[in-house]
Amino acid sequence: MSAALPVLYSFRRCPYAMRARLALAASETVVEHREVLLRGKPAEMLAASPKGTVPVLVLPDGQVVEESLDIMRWALGRHDPRGWLTAGDAMFDLVAINDGPFKQALDRYKYPNRYDGEDALENRARGLEILTALEARLAGSAFLCGEAMSLADAAIFPFVRQFAHTDREWFARQALPHLQAWLAAHLASPLFTGVMQKYPVWTANRETDGAALRVAPS
Repeated sequence: MSAALPVLYSFRRCPYAMRARLALAASETVVEHREVLLRGKPAEMLAASPKGTVPVLVLPDGQVVEESLDIMRWALGRHDPRGWLTAGDAMFDLVAINDGPFKQALDRYKYPNRYDGEDALENRARGLEILTALEARLAGSAFLCGEAMSLADAAIFPFVRQFAHTDREWFARQALPHLQAWLAAHLASPLFTGVMQKYPVWTANRETDGAALRVAPS
């Protein structure tokens, strides 16, 4: 595989990596995809980004982009055929809520044993409050920032997916019909299914390089 391609270190189930892959695919950016195990991170990834979390994008000139939202901005700033960056500042406000209070509640709901003194159900209720606000937005439009998908939808829905999958039966009973339909549509989309294909774990001594990640069919 050409050394001129950007290299993406990713983990299939990580929501941060999911949204980075979505933006790379939507921007029609081809990368060398290196699937990693979080319990066995390759030395090449750690040398590029000592923080040790995915995603990490290493550009051909050696520049490292190591935050998922920055990878999204980089990819879409180069090429944005779907107009994901046209929704304005509101989309970044929504992403800030997702990445802040919602992610905090999600982690403490999904992994309560990791946080002393935290109650899973209380954090589930906090997360539900934020999802209820998204429900209100989706009651008035097909997507979070209007009638077209934006960066906000791609950046947020992997985390809503994780919240919903923590207790699917409970989530299905909530009065969130528009949010549930929005989530289901994203999960079934060719774009998402395309970036969720399985790759073998990458190692430096594999006979072949990482696979190319290309835009999914519309």
